[in-house]
Amino acid sequence: MRIIFDTNVLFAAFVAHGTCAGLYEECLLKGRIVVSKVILEELREKLLVKAKLTAAEVGEVLSAVQSDAEIVDVSPLEFPVCRDSDDDWVLATARSGSADALVTGDNDLLVLGGFDGIPIVTPRECLGLLRRAQG
Repeated sequence: MRIIFDTNVLFAAFVAHGTCAGLYEECLLKGRIVVSKVILEELREKLLVKAKLTAAEVGEVLSAVQSDAEIVDVSPLEFPVCRDSDDDWVLATARSGSADALVTGDNDLLVLGGFDGIPIVTPRECLGLLRRAQG
């Protein structure tokens, strides 16, 4: 399974060490994490500003994600889908990355349910998808 993690899920995977961290690890074993430079840049910003990590710590996180994930080139959507333009880039990443699922905690994305045939799910729902795909 090709999985797109929204920035908030990647952030939680490296900062909170809860469900998202477990999902990240499970995706490394059972799936393929796919990101874009746009998502990585937003993650960099959130780690510096919200988590208040040092530049060196942020570099370590970004290095880890870049080595764990496939980085895809993204073209903008033809028209806005979400009220937040950053969310449109996440949808564009899912499309460009031929994702099997987009994982997010963002209600603005979750309310869509899916995009271009790609389910938009919570981290817990993604864990279920991964386990069913392997079962």
